[in-house]
Amino acid sequence: MSSINISLPEVMQAFVEEQVVQGGYGSISEYLQALISQDQKRKAQNKIEEDLIAGLESGEVIEVNDEWWEQKRTHLINQLHEDK
Repeated sequence: MSSINISLPEVMQAFVEEQVVQGGYGSISEYLQALISQDQKRKAQNKIEEDLIAGLESGEVIEVNDEWWEQKRTHLINQLHEDK
């Protein structure tokens, strides 16, 4: 694992140290790793939401029901057989 040195104003350092104690973290590094992990998850979730919205706005609206899925399944199976 590599390390990063950061400089914080005293007020922020005190806040971080308080969060470590209150949050039950073993160290400042653990606390910062948790914050970074939460940020990564949040950004991944935002990307998924953006992709879903783009998909919804990308074309004609169709109703997806059991019949549609069966047609899709049949089409994909036929494609597989044609590719062989």
